[in-house]
Amino acid sequence: MSIQTAPIRDLGLVRRIRDEDDDEELQKPLEWSLIRRLFTYAAPVQKKLTALSVMTVIRAAQLPALVWITTLIIKGPIARSDFGGIMLGVLAYALLAIWTDGMFHFRQRYALEIGETVVNGLRADIFAKVQRQPMSFFHRVKIGRIIGRLTSDVEALRVGIQDVLFVSAIQTGQMIFSAAVMAWCDWALFLVVLALAPVLWIINRHFRVKLSHYSRAASDSFSRVTATLAESVNGIRVTQGYVRQQTNSGLFRDLLADHSRFSVALARTSAILTPLLELNSQFFVAILLLFGGWRVFHHQMGIGDLITFFLLANQFFAPIAIIGNQYNQALIAMAGAERVFRLVDWTPDWVDATDAVALPAMRGTGVRVEFRGVTFGYDPARPVLHDVNFTAEPGQTIALVGHTGSGKSSIINLVAKFYLPTAGQLLLDGREVRTITSESLHRQMGMVQQQNFLFSGTVLENIRFAKPGATDDEVRAAAAQLDCLDLLEALPRGFHTEVGEHGASLSIGQRQIVCFTRALLADPRLVVLDEATSAIDALTEARLQHALVTLLRGRTSFVVAHRLSTIRHADLVLVLDQGIIVERGTHAELLARGGHYAALYRQFVQVDERA
Repeated sequence: MSIQTAPIRDLGLVRRIRDEDDDEELQKPLEWSLIRRLFTYAAPVQKKLTALSVMTVIRAAQLPALVWITTLIIKGPIARSDFGGIMLGVLAYALLAIWTDGMFHFRQRYALEIGETVVNGLRADIFAKVQRQPMSFFHRVKIGRIIGRLTSDVEALRVGIQDVLFVSAIQTGQMIFSAAVMAWCDWALFLVVLALAPVLWIINRHFRVKLSHYSRAASDSFSRVTATLAESVNGIRVTQGYVRQQTNSGLFRDLLADHSRFSVALARTSAILTPLLELNSQFFVAILLLFGGWRVFHHQMGIGDLITFFLLANQFFAPIAIIGNQYNQALIAMAGAERVFRLVDWTPDWVDATDAVALPAMRGTGVRVEFRGVTFGYDPARPVLHDVNFTAEPGQTIALVGHTGSGKSSIINLVAKFYLPTAGQLLLDGREVRTITSESLHRQMGMVQQQNFLFSGTVLENIRFAKPGATDDEVRAAAAQLDCLDLLEALPRGFHTEVGEHGASLSIGQRQIVCFTRALLADPRLVVLDEATSAIDALTEARLQHALVTLLRGRTSFVVAHRLSTIRHADLVLVLDQGIIVERGTHAELLARGGHYAALYRQFVQVDERA
């Protein structure tokens, strides 16, 4: 019998997800410094940007000019019944209209090209910045949030550049030129327009703060939705395995409700502002009709001048509603710019020292690794390694043994310079790790982990990841040296088999074989095997053992493994417990001692026997 219950909402988790962006400002005016910085990405198309700026100014003048020519034709040739004058006026109007529309074509095209250039530059910078971040960055920042910066935020900037900026500039310019012509036609009537301008300013001022708040809140909430979606897709096996579909759907609906609430509030505020601006425009026209009619009655201006003024007034007031809508989009784009540049400007926890030098590439010999009183914590206030001391001589194999959470992976992360020690010294070939460039170390390192990542592409392309210039024969030779050539050739298309996303089309064991071959192809001086054989069946592992001896010979290696075959042949076994080395020695010495290692060994034997 099953009991149907309502979806359980993990409100604590929802609040945590919502609170992750609380440090971001929700109310912030437009910043010209951000706009100027955006246009530094337009440097490759600087000439087009200059041309576009000129065309924007010209087009802003062209629209009032068309209206002015219209009024001149009405007051002149039409009023005098001059057919020839009408034809000349219409010809002049047609030529100006064609020129205006021609420039409109180029303005749109250049705006699209400039927007694309800026967007491509931003995305390249974000990608490069993320690639250079240390591992601690990826523990703090969700992948969905990074994707959000690259997609929705950058697209908001594209709209801001291509549409908002130049459209607003044209509309503003149109108002300025119209105002100038109105002032020239009748300065007294134009003073009425100026007197009404503060009303528009007050309305915009009142709604700007609300729009700023809601636009940033909507952008932030959408980022949380994206991040949660990416996490849910990546963890779909766990979700289905523990029947969390309904619960997770409830959590996601709560986040969607947040986003919907802010988006609706933004739309409502914008829906109030736009009609209000339009109503004010109509109100201003009514006032102008009264005042202008009074001036005509008293012969202070002609009816033709009044028609000219009203047509220009329409050109002056029409952009107000457009600018109001564009302002909302501008706030969204500005929110995107703030978030994008916050990521681009993210200060890494650490970078290579300016005086760091390359680790000498002495092929054929391993790296000497020495830990001197090393203490380390992913959070410096909570160390996971305490005063670790040991030395790995060139060519030695160091086995790291201990229960989960004992600090084995932390030692590997430090050796690979994915993190830096919180205290103490880590020396590689006698050089402190901080004085060595990360790139030179990683070029001399091969790593195989329990959960290895394969990129979309073929088996051959994934193996070549370690050495892009390797020939087909070199790749096959590496596989043959591992005694796995036949296993790779037995795949549906051999080395040209598509591995799928994350290697989904290969078995776990096949993925590990690809990763072993990739590591061997790199010809590393330093090898890290983190539970590398745990996913391989006993028969395949037996074939790999001889190849592993060949792979590790002459190379310094760090091995985290529960399989006894790997631990037995280690030159030094380090037994860790809660971040402290509690025992060290060879396999035989530690067994004879009858301590922690002997107890772990008995557990391993039992597991292997059951397997």
